[in-house]
Amino acid sequence: MISRSSKPLPSWPAESLAYIVDDDESICRSLLRLFHSTQLPARSFTSAQAYLEQAAVHTGPSCLVLDVQLPKFGGLELQKTVTERETQIVFLTGHGDVPMCAEAMKAGASDFLTKPVDGVALLVAVARALNRSAEICRAKARKTLLRAQFDQLTPREFEVMRGIVAGLLNKQIGAELGMAEKTVKIHRGRVMEKIGVASVADLVRRAQAVGVSPSATRASSGNLISCH
Repeated sequence: MISRSSKPLPSWPAESLAYIVDDDESICRSLLRLFHSTQLPARSFTSAQAYLEQAAVHTGPSCLVLDVQLPKFGGLELQKTVTERETQIVFLTGHGDVPMCAEAMKAGASDFLTKPVDGVALLVAVARALNRSAEICRAKARKTLLRAQFDQLTPREFEVMRGIVAGLLNKQIGAELGMAEKTVKIHRGRVMEKIGVASVADLVRRAQAVGVSPSATRASSGNLISCH
């Protein structure tokens, strides 16, 4: 099932974890030995149901090495179930065909390999999937941090921020919200400080990253997205 070559082995992102789902226990054991020999923590399951029931949510980069042909609940069905997770999938099968491969890749699989597979080729595919997972984890962490910064804003500061993002002048924001221009300036300074930006351009980019809409005077009211 697994062959090893003399090629250099890849490295893993910190806190990586590999999952194996294959109904052939000998394959699970072989893959576990391969991953453990490269210091990659791994867990194996002999069914999709067992994976869904027993695999704890892992907060670091993760990869699922998944057999397509599983009894009752196949690999492609499992892929649809975990599509929202950070876990990236490497399909490993002895029964794959071109349409099946195309479907898996279109749905976001990182790789589609056929058995028997070269051990280093599999490790390279897993490393690629883990790096992809790590980037998704970092992006989600950045977004969570940004949302926390925007959540610090008071309701009034939030409305002023939306006006800034829309490109309105302090006078225009004041007219829209019914406050003095001087008061808008104070709120504006607090917004920039709490979000941790020094320019309007940076504020706009961060607002867009978390889905905050600009002021209603510059955006269709049917498309407004608010953090609050």
